[in-house]
Amino acid sequence: MIDFLIGVMSDTRFLAMMFAAIAAAATVITLAMPLFASDNLGRRMKAVALEREKIRLRERERLAGAQKISLRRSPKQFMKTAVERFNLAKWVGQEEARDKLVQAGYRGQAPYVAYLFFRMVTPAVMFIAAIVYLFVIVKLQQPTMIKVALCIGAAYLGMHLPYVFLKNKITRRQTSLRRAFPDALDLLLICVESGMSVEAAFRRVSQEIGAQSVALAEEFTLTTAELSYLPDRRQAYENLAKRTDLEGVKAVCVALQQAERYGTPLGTTLRVMAQENRDMRMSEAEKKAAALPPKLTVPMILFFLPCLFIVILGPAAIKVMAIQ
Repeated sequence: MIDFLIGVMSDTRFLAMMFAAIAAAATVITLAMPLFASDNLGRRMKAVALEREKIRLRERERLAGAQKISLRRSPKQFMKTAVERFNLAKWVGQEEARDKLVQAGYRGQAPYVAYLFFRMVTPAVMFIAAIVYLFVIVKLQQPTMIKVALCIGAAYLGMHLPYVFLKNKITRRQTSLRRAFPDALDLLLICVESGMSVEAAFRRVSQEIGAQSVALAEEFTLTTAELSYLPDRRQAYENLAKRTDLEGVKAVCVALQQAERYGTPLGTTLRVMAQENRDMRMSEAEKKAAALPPKLTVPMILFFLPCLFIVILGPAAIKVMAIQ
């Protein structure tokens, strides 16, 4: 077997064919990847446009004294019926669920209804799947009480799965916001020092930063709309801090509120906050780099060292086997 592998790996025709096949497959994958890429920026900016139109109509109707008009997407009828029939907003609803949904990028009543619906359905699905798996498929040789306890544990896990999914979505979105926010502050500083107003600066930065972070472009666009239509501009900054839930963004929003209240120059405020956020991003990168050696210890012992021993001792072992 070893002689066969050595002969195959020393065959130049086989190696040439293998490398050619790898190169051809890589070329096909590289050319086909743009065809399967989704337009996340266009989709999210379209949703933001609808949100901005909703804010415009809401403020107009509030000033006119008429009934509020909402352009939010309505929830699925069967989900809405199930939530209302079982009164899920009272039993499984959470006060922080709406804020968490907004932080994950889901706005309106439809995501909240879907969240409550899946908090009801997922435990039942997990419980039934556990019963089928334990009692029918594998037929686990354990007492019935243990099997029932495992099924109850699966149902309990299923109840928390929607919240875990939401937390993961928030984490990924906050990571995108955290990476792009210092660059966005630099662009915002350039726009403000060039003579633009705060609204125009936020609008311009939202257009430029979309290639780096779709989530940040969406948040800046919503902030632009709120700065234009809300009676209190400080509320727009508070909403931005609440939607992102990042310490750097909260500090910038507080600084902008103070500049709005006391009339301090925005350029100086933005320059200081941009430097602080850049330092925070660098310190986070340094912290991750410092944590790499302990994390690489186990993979090196399990994967790298055996390969290294094979490469070093392999030829000697082959010669010893050939002599014997």
